[in-house]
Amino acid sequence: MRICVFGAGAIGGHLAARLARGGAEVSVVARGAHLAAMQANGLTVHAHDGTHVVPVRASADPADLGPQDAVVVTVKAPALPAVAAGIGPLLGPETPVAFVMNGIPWWYFLAGEVPHAGLRLTEIDPDGVLERRIGIGRTIGGVVYSATEVVAPGVVRSEHGNIRVIVGEPDGRISDRAKALSAVLEAGGMPSPVTPTIRTSVWTKLLGNLSSGPICTLTRRGVRDSLSDPALRAMARTIAEEGRGIAASLGISIPDADIDRVAASNMQHKPSILQDLELRRPMEIDALFGVPLKLAALTGASAPNLSLLVALVKQAARGEGLYPPIG
Repeated sequence: MRICVFGAGAIGGHLAARLARGGAEVSVVARGAHLAAMQANGLTVHAHDGTHVVPVRASADPADLGPQDAVVVTVKAPALPAVAAGIGPLLGPETPVAFVMNGIPWWYFLAGEVPHAGLRLTEIDPDGVLERRIGIGRTIGGVVYSATEVVAPGVVRSEHGNIRVIVGEPDGRISDRAKALSAVLEAGGMPSPVTPTIRTSVWTKLLGNLSSGPICTLTRRGVRDSLSDPALRAMARTIAEEGRGIAASLGISIPDADIDRVAASNMQHKPSILQDLELRRPMEIDALFGVPLKLAALTGASAPNLSLLVALVKQAARGEGLYPPIG
């Protein structure tokens, strides 16, 4: 398969290496020093199962790469309009596009039998450009578990072996195209189950983002250090429960075991939203936190603690010039 990873940073770089190891002909869309390093030396990933150095075809311009058998989008939410503007040259008549990202995805309410069907999330897809230029018909949902960071241009470190990419069709089908993408990832050492309930997977991952992301952004410390304070660990569980309540208001059931797992998280890893704050990059505040709160307001779910923490995160981001001022 010819597979392009659009946005080959930390997560995208790790997935590109796994796809290449799985036998795909991999290209990547990237930028800056990271792009230059991959063009010169390939992509290096330090992972639990060894160091993997793979050649990739890399460019900042998708037109250099041509039509693909599949595209995997791994950018942060603020970059999605740029993906919509540039992805055209990668798309053949049947090319699927897997959005492997955190947060509530832009397609969530646009396929399948879901409450509030047809709701458009303008915070994630401004002006509907993803819907128009890519379309729900090409879209595969994806959820990734992989604590990674770019440690040098062209070099990615994966921090532990608890990795996987869950893929699924928005309409609940178990499709051949999802199974094909999964098979390549699996062959490259990345577990990749195909699920008929991708929205449940979205919410299960999102509970972790909600419970640790705001707290770590405010403490500016990793998960383990932040949650070593019993009061903050208790707050992380409270936020996870509020997230479960929002999910339940949309028909998604999250078991107690997932709440326990989130509340017991002990990774030293810094959440990606904190990494973005420290590196002064656009932050996924709206996609990760704002949209769940919008859905809580829509459904009447209660999330007072999450609301307070997100308001504080916005103020911290405004202080760094990374979030619009009030008014």
